[in-house]
Amino acid sequence: MSYGARERRAAILRLAGSSGLTSVDELSSTFGVTASTIRRDLAQLQAAGRLARTYGGAMPLAHEASLRQRNGEATEAKQAIARWAADQVQPGETVLLDSGSTTTALARELSHRSDLMVVTTAITVLHELAHADLHVECLGGVLRQLSQGFVGPLTEAALERRTFDRAFLGADGVTAEHGICEADLEQTRLKELMAQRADHVYVLVHADKLGQRPFRAHTPLSPHWTLVTDDSVSPGTSAHFHAQGLNVVVA
Repeated sequence: MSYGARERRAAILRLAGSSGLTSVDELSSTFGVTASTIRRDLAQLQAAGRLARTYGGAMPLAHEASLRQRNGEATEAKQAIARWAADQVQPGETVLLDSGSTTTALARELSHRSDLMVVTTAITVLHELAHADLHVECLGGVLRQLSQGFVGPLTEAALERRTFDRAFLGADGVTAEHGICEADLEQTRLKELMAQRADHVYVLVHADKLGQRPFRAHTPLSPHWTLVTDDSVSPGTSAHFHAQGLNVVVA
């Protein structure tokens, strides 16, 4: 059967959903196209948040909520976390803000400042700071529409030329054993690179996401990082992260 690009990508999604992990070679044979064509298909599906890339193939995603959907969740908790995070930022610093609803709340808290440089991968952060009296820079790349953030080799190349006083990372979930959980490997790789370029690293996540692992791509946590959550976190959960050597702050 002959497929157009759109039909082929839809069929790839169905196949990945039914069989799980899918290899490039398998897909190339199934659809009668070259491996490079399949890799382009997988890249398009990943950019749209439909599949997670793996080494040599792809796997289906659990449902990933859009940033618009997440903006309405745990609003008070995110605001408390954002206020605490903003208080850590000192005059004259250069800070890096990841994409996500909590980092967007942090940008809102910083928007009245005039003594900072803010660098971000997130369109929503840019929107919050568009009229602020701050120096604002964006790390471009491929736009993930669901997260409203840039990822990919261009983003990573820009990071290699910068260092930061503080980096603030978001997360779809966080476990003490596996670390930050995200929908695809490009996101977790980017968070790892962000952390490497910053003197201080903060993971901003409300308590409902702690202990959750909705996807299969992870960024390991470092004992030098600070996990910032809200006051609904249970003592047992906090203790689990403390036991891994992490600094845990309850905002």
